[in-house]
Amino acid sequence: MSTAIATHTDSLIRDAVTQQLNWDSQYDAQSIGVIVQDGVVTLTGFIDSYAGKLAAERAAKRVRGVRVVANDIKVRLRFERTDQDVAADIAAALKLSPAIPESVQFVVHDGHVVLTGSVPTLFVSALAADAVRHLRGVKGVVNHVQVVATATFTDLRRRIAGALHRCADIDARSLTIVIEGSTVTLDGDVDSWSEVEAAEKAVMHAPGVTEVVNRIRVVPQLVPIPQPEGEIC
Repeated sequence: MSTAIATHTDSLIRDAVTQQLNWDSQYDAQSIGVIVQDGVVTLTGFIDSYAGKLAAERAAKRVRGVRVVANDIKVRLRFERTDQDVAADIAAALKLSPAIPESVQFVVHDGHVVLTGSVPTLFVSALAADAVRHLRGVKGVVNHVQVVATATFTDLRRRIAGALHRCADIDARSLTIVIEGSTVTLDGDVDSWSEVEAAEKAVMHAPGVTEVVNRIRVVPQLVPIPQPEGEIC
């Protein structure tokens, strides 16, 4: 791809990402900046919640043509909360989910949360982090929860492959699975970030898997084009 074509494509992607950020009503995108180079999107600026920061990243990944998203958005809370108040909300949120065991613990310092403990699968570990990161006053979440499997399967690769092929959101025909110990590596090409994330999430339910190395590449078939004025549907 020539420099002129690459620059033009990046410009189209930047415009599309900006429009998507402004379209999403989960946060205020006025202070978010977008930089694009070779399909790699960097989000900059400020936002008033950690949940909003993650939502902006998800919105950017939904845009066709985006290969990678670097999220450099800074969280600036409108109203500060004490760590004691945040901790009380976290404890309540973790109890609300029956899938999260009492073995999950946490500490809070200046709005930053560190999760520890043990769970049966990576998905439950991610579930604990999801329960926390949307709470008011949380500025960041570090997930140190470890997977301690209660059962293992000798046919784990077949089970994982079956889960990927059952998922309607994934074209699993081009994906490869490599298992080394408790680590699963995914490789291959897909059309969008939604497939990348869906594949990783499917594997996270596997018992005994402590890490998913996601090497799936986004190779979009199309690039964003300017939307015509007027009615398009």
